[in-house]
Amino acid sequence: MTNEPGRPAPLSRSVLERVLARAAELSAQSSDDELGLTEAQLVEIAGEAGLSRDVVRQALAEERARVPMGPDSGMAHSLLGEAVVEAARTVPGDAAETLAMVNVWMERAESLTVMRRQPGQMTWEPRQDFVSAMRRALRLGGRGFHLAGATEVYAVVASVEARRAHVRLLANLRGARAQAAGVAVGVATAGVLVGVPAFWMATSAGLMLAATLAMVPAVAIPLAAITIARNRFRSQRIRAQVALEQVLDGLEYGDGPPHG
Repeated sequence: MTNEPGRPAPLSRSVLERVLARAAELSAQSSDDELGLTEAQLVEIAGEAGLSRDVVRQALAEERARVPMGPDSGMAHSLLGEAVVEAARTVPGDAAETLAMVNVWMERAESLTVMRRQPGQMTWEPRQDFVSAMRRALRLGGRGFHLAGATEVYAVVASVEARRAHVRLLANLRGARAQAAGVAVGVATAGVLVGVPAFWMATSAGLMLAATLAMVPAVAIPLAAITIARNRFRSQRIRAQVALEQVLDGLEYGDGPPHG
């Protein structure tokens, strides 16, 4: 199919992607962070450039639902890995109604209580009352309350269109990770404190076999402690991830939160 005389040829997808990427790069280098475009104007421009407007609205909603988290570092991070787990999905429903449903789920099914409430987002923390502690300890309703091990749980909901919303959920497990790392380091230190003096005394006495055996706790106990802590924290991360996905499943398929 030939183009009409005087009409520019349509851009290929690869060219369009390169142009948009370069435009974003130039914009990032600019001292003026504001482009002066509304979201509606951006959707219109992208549509004229050949992009699906639905895709652009989806991308904008995902951008609005981003949760900036500080860099993760330190000893606990080095020993056990990342502390934040995340799940995101676009679900049917109004954004405000969807956030209200997430709140009901967190309070009823995960034994959490609201920390902060802002437009389009909420933060929860574990309930600290006696009844909630007993619910978690006894696993009432057959649930594990895996998000109750998080320091904070975040939800950000952004509207994609009238009856669709993008939901991003995060669980911050830094407190649990710090506790696990502290226990692992304590056990490892105990192994070193037992093994090294015994090694020194055996070496001083010329008992080389005993000296070799004395180093076993100094090496094996720290390795075992760190390995066990890493595996347990990985399991905790997985359980928290599944709990977040279950919330999104309930939103997507219209299931209410289970009763604890």
